[in-house]
Amino acid sequence: MSIAINQPVPADLRVPATGDQTLGPADFQGRIVVLYFYPKDNTPGCTNESRDFAASLDAFQEAGAVILGVSRDSVKSHENFRTKQELPFDLLSDGDETLCNAFDVIKMKNMYGKQVRGIERSTFLIDADGVLRKEWRKVKVPGHVDEVLAALRELAGS
Repeated sequence: MSIAINQPVPADLRVPATGDQTLGPADFQGRIVVLYFYPKDNTPGCTNESRDFAASLDAFQEAGAVILGVSRDSVKSHENFRTKQELPFDLLSDGDETLCNAFDVIKMKNMYGKQVRGIERSTFLIDADGVLRKEWRKVKVPGHVDEVLAALRELAGS
């Protein structure tokens, strides 16, 4: 069963992360979490999306939020991606699809004419009490970070 709007995110959702950590949304209780799922490290759309979030980090932090990126790539791949792109936030490695399944982001997609199972680019806004407040699915990268920031500011009341 996937998490729905206005429902708490289960505290036991934790996966390996960059920086030799194990993290999940509940580790940031008291802070707003922007959790974005992307298909694969070092691909054009995922790189652009991650750079866009990184470029707006100060605005997200001013509104009281932490940004976390999630894909099924390994921690090693994430560390390389994070270093190469100079990403100032942690990336979560969801190889067993724990978070992906909880947020229902695994979908059948067309890739070069073939059906493949993969992550549908999605973003979730979790309030300081750990409750899912907003979601974006089938995200198109251009302008997305601005939409998330506007929703964050509304949620934070700033």
